[in-house]
Amino acid sequence: MSKTNLLLALLILVTNAFSQNKQLPYGYPDSNRKKECINTGWKFHLGEPEAHYYKKETDDSKWENISIPHTLKPTSLTLDFSTDTKDQPTFHRSVGWYRKYIQVSATARKKIFLEFEGAHQVTDLWVNGKHVGQFAVTGYTPFHFDISDYVQRGKENLITLMVDNRRNENIPPDAGPFDYVKFSGLYRDVYLVETDPVHITYNWEKTNAGITITTPSVDPINMNATIHIKTFVRNENTTPKNCEVINRIIDKQGVVVLKLVSSQEIAPGSDIEFSQIGGIEDDLHLWDTHHPYLYRVNTEVRVDGKSADCLENRLGIRTFRLDNKKGFMLNEKPIDLIGFNRHQHYGYLGDALPNSLHYKDMLQFKQLGFNVMRTAHYPQDNAIMEACDELGILVYEEAPTWITMNNTKRWFANLETAARRMVRNHRNHPSIVIWGAGINHRGYVPQIHYAIKQEDPNRLTASQSARWTGWQASGLTDINANMLYGPFIWDRSEPMLAMEGHSGPQEVAIHKRDPKMTGIISWTAHAYYTFHPTHAKYKSMKDRTRSGAMTIFRQPKKGLLWYPSEMRKEPFLHIEQDWKKDIKILEVYSNADEVELFVNGESYLRQTPSSDSVYIGLDHPPYHFQISNYEAGELKAVGYKDGKEFVSQTIRTPGKAKKLQLIIDTIGRKFEADGSDILVAYARVLDNNGTWVKDSVGEVSFSITGPAKIYGNDANINANPMFIETGEAPILIQAGTNPGKITLRAKSKGLKSATATFRSVTKENDMILANAQAIYDFERLRVDLGAKDQLIQFGWTPWSSTDNQPSSIHLEAFGGIDASIKTNSDNGVLRWLGEMNVIGKYGFAYGEGVLGIDPKGMTLEFMHLPKGVYKLTTWHHAPRTNSDLMDTNVDKLKKLQIHKLPYAQEIYIQADDKEVSRVQTTEGKEMQFSPVATAETILVSDGTNPVRIVFKDGQSNKGVWLNAFELSEWFNK
Repeated sequence: MSKTNLLLALLILVTNAFSQNKQLPYGYPDSNRKKECINTGWKFHLGEPEAHYYKKETDDSKWENISIPHTLKPTSLTLDFSTDTKDQPTFHRSVGWYRKYIQVSATARKKIFLEFEGAHQVTDLWVNGKHVGQFAVTGYTPFHFDISDYVQRGKENLITLMVDNRRNENIPPDAGPFDYVKFSGLYRDVYLVETDPVHITYNWEKTNAGITITTPSVDPINMNATIHIKTFVRNENTTPKNCEVINRIIDKQGVVVLKLVSSQEIAPGSDIEFSQIGGIEDDLHLWDTHHPYLYRVNTEVRVDGKSADCLENRLGIRTFRLDNKKGFMLNEKPIDLIGFNRHQHYGYLGDALPNSLHYKDMLQFKQLGFNVMRTAHYPQDNAIMEACDELGILVYEEAPTWITMNNTKRWFANLETAARRMVRNHRNHPSIVIWGAGINHRGYVPQIHYAIKQEDPNRLTASQSARWTGWQASGLTDINANMLYGPFIWDRSEPMLAMEGHSGPQEVAIHKRDPKMTGIISWTAHAYYTFHPTHAKYKSMKDRTRSGAMTIFRQPKKGLLWYPSEMRKEPFLHIEQDWKKDIKILEVYSNADEVELFVNGESYLRQTPSSDSVYIGLDHPPYHFQISNYEAGELKAVGYKDGKEFVSQTIRTPGKAKKLQLIIDTIGRKFEADGSDILVAYARVLDNNGTWVKDSVGEVSFSITGPAKIYGNDANINANPMFIETGEAPILIQAGTNPGKITLRAKSKGLKSATATFRSVTKENDMILANAQAIYDFERLRVDLGAKDQLIQFGWTPWSSTDNQPSSIHLEAFGGIDASIKTNSDNGVLRWLGEMNVIGKYGFAYGEGVLGIDPKGMTLEFMHLPKGVYKLTTWHHAPRTNSDLMDTNVDKLKKLQIHKLPYAQEIYIQADDKEVSRVQTTEGKEMQFSPVATAETILVSDGTNPVRIVFKDGQSNKGVWLNAFELSEWFNK
C-alpha cells in the first residue's frame, strides 16, 4: 500500500452528529455533547432595572446590536471625567438588558445549559419570559443555568438577561474601597451547551464535581509520573444506567500514552465518582517555563456502548515546592519568580477583552521573559490561564477583593464561594502554582485559606501582607507573600515572595541574589483604571490611567526592555535612548559579554556591563556608556559573546517628523469576524530615514473600510483622533461579523499619511470542533523473551522456549495473532537466557532474552496481523550478571554460559528484504544511568501475508540479542 493510501486510510474522519457537513478529527469521540459560543447576535439596552424587558412581547427593534464580550459603556482614558472615590459609587453602576434568540435541539431527552464565564455582577436570566434564576456571588467567576425545563425543543427560544452592576454590599469587592475600577456588562464568553442526560458535571458546582486531574508523584530524575483523574458523572434519567468512563492521556502527536477504563452503575438522579489512576514511565515530558509541554486528557463517558459525553483538559506534568533554603523549586530546580501583576483592564474596553487580547498579554509577557503573573486582584479569564499553560508562565491567582472586608456573614460567604469557584474552575491548569488566600495588604484570611486548601490541597497558598499591616504575616499560608515598596523587617525564618513591588534591574537583583527571596512580581504590567486620588495623573484631562510598565494599550515604557536581556536565552540587545545631541549616558540592555558602540562606522566605545554593587545577583546588568563627544548620525551597538559577534542593533539620530507608519499587531493571533474581536494598531511617527521620532506631539485621525470599525468612534470617548505619546498613537479595531479585507488609514497634520491592509477570518463557534484534535488510540503489545526462569512484570506477556528449536506463540492482541522466532538456516543456534539481575529500568526485560547465532540471521515473524501500519520497538542488550553469593542465579551461571557467547556489536534489521535500520548492541550489568539499545521499525501488513523482521550480524557469525519487543498500531508519518 502506498504512503498516500495509508495516510488516507488512517485519517478517516468521524461525522459530528451536531454539525451537518462538519467532521470531527480522527478518533475523537462523537458524543452527545454540543457546545456553541453564542457571543454574536445580541440586543442591548442600558438601564431601567425596574422594567419588564424579559417579557416576550417586548419590542427590542430599536435596541443596540452588540456582540459579547461587552461593557455597559465604553470608557475614555479620563474615566469620563467621573469624580467617584475609590468605592466607585456611580461609575458604571447601572444595569444592562441583553436579549437573544437561540435554537435548541429537538431531542426531548437532551439537557440544555447556558454557561457564562463571567458577568458584572448580579445576573438574572429569563427564558421565554419565565425567570430561571439569579447568580449573585461575584462578577469574576463562571456560572451556569439549567434551562432544560424552560425551552421549547426544536424551536427558537428567547433568552433575556439583566446584568446588574449597581453597588451591592454583599458581593466582593463591594462595598469597597478598591484600587481598581470594577467595570460592567456581560464581559466574558457565553455558551449554549447540550448534553446527554448522563453527563459530566460542571467543575464549579461543588467540591466533588466535574473533572479533577492531579499528579500525586512526579519524578524529574527518573522521568516518570503518576496521574490521578476523578470524574463525576450525573445520571438524569429515570432509570439506572451502566456507565463506562475512559480517560485517555494523549501526547503532542495525538498518540494515547495512558488509557484508564472503569465502569459503574449510576442510579437515577445520582452523581457517581470515577476515580482512576495510572502512570507514564516512557518518554515523559515535563512542563516548565522553558518547555511547556502539554498532554491532553480526553474524558469520554459511554452508556450502553455508545459515547454519551466527552470533555477534554490539558495536562502539564510538573512538580513544585517551596524550599526553605533554595526558594521556589520547579521540577526540583530552583527558579527565580520574576514577573508582573496584571489587571484585566484595557483602554476603552474596561474588562470586556476578547480572548485574543488576553492571549496577547501573556505572549508579550513571554517575549519580555517574565515567568510569573499575579492576577490583581480577582480571578481572571479562562483564556489567560490557557495562554499561560501554552507559553510556560506560572500563575498566582487570587480571590476577588482588595483591602476592606465587609463584616457581614453573607459577604464573607460570597467571598468564600468565589474563592472555591476560582479553584474549581482553574484547578486543572498546570500554570497555576499559588492561590491567593488572603486580601491585599491584610495578611492571611483563615476562612479563605481553609476553603482553598479543602478544594485543592496540592497547591501553595500565599498571604498578602505589607509592612504597614504586620512585618511577618504569613499566618496559615504556605508562602509569606509581601508588598515590598520600602523598608521591611524579615526574620528569615522562612522564604518570602514579593507579590508586589518596584521593577527594574536593581529591584530584580535584590531578589535574585538571595535564594530566600523567591522572586518579585512587580506592580504592575499595564497602566490601569483607578479612582485612587493620590496618583500623579488623577486630575489629568487626557489620561488618568495609573502606573504600569506599559501603557493601557500595552506600549512598553522606559526601562522595560531590560528584562529580555536577563530572562531570555536568545541573543538580545536594545539601545534604550535615542541617539540625540544632549545625551550624557546611553543605556544598552544585552545578554552579550561585551558591547561595542560604532558611530558612523567608527569604533566609539567598548565595555562590559555595569559593575555597580546594586546589580549584584544579575546575570546581565545594564550597560552604561558615558557619552562625552557626541556625533550625530548612525549608532550601531554590537554585542560579543566569547569574543565573537553575537547580536547587534542600529539606530539613527532622529530628524524632523515627516510621516506615519501603521503597525498592525497580528503576531501570534487571528482576527476573527465575531463582532467583538479587537485588533490593536499603532500609528508611529517617523522621519525621512524611517527613524522613530519619539518626542512628536499632536493627534492622529483614523478611518477604516471593510468589515470592521474603529472601537469607540461613535461613543464620545476621545478614541479617534488619538493623541500621540512617545511617538505613537494607538487605535482599537473591532471586527464585524463577516470576514474580509480591511483597510486602515492614519493621517496627522504635517505628516505623510499611512495605509495598512489586513483580513479578518471566520470564527468557528462550535467549540467541540474548534478544539478537538485527532486521537490515535493504538493497541499495544509488550512481550518479554527469555528462558522459563525469566522475571515477568505486570503488563508484559512472557515468551520462553527450548534451546535450538523454532518457537511460536499465540498472542491475544490485535484480534489474535501468531508469532514465531527461528534462525534462518539449519545450522543456526537459538539460546534462551533467563533472568540475570541487570540493574536499570526494564532490567527484568533486557536482563534476559534469546540469542540467535546464524550467518543468515534470526527472524521474528507475525502471522494474521490485521491490515495496517505498525511500529515495532525491539530491545538489544547483552546481559551481564549482577548476582552475588546470596543470589540463587549463581548456581545457574555455573552451568549456563549463554551470556558469554560472542555477540554482534551492530545489528542490521531488515523488513520486506530491505534494510530499515541498524542498532548498536549495549552490554552490562548496571544500566541505571545508560540507555539500553532499542530499535524502532515501521511495519506494513496487508492483512494476508506474514510480516517478517530479520536481525543479523552484518560482518561475522556472532550472536544477535533480542530481549523484548513492543508491537503497536501506528500511523504513517
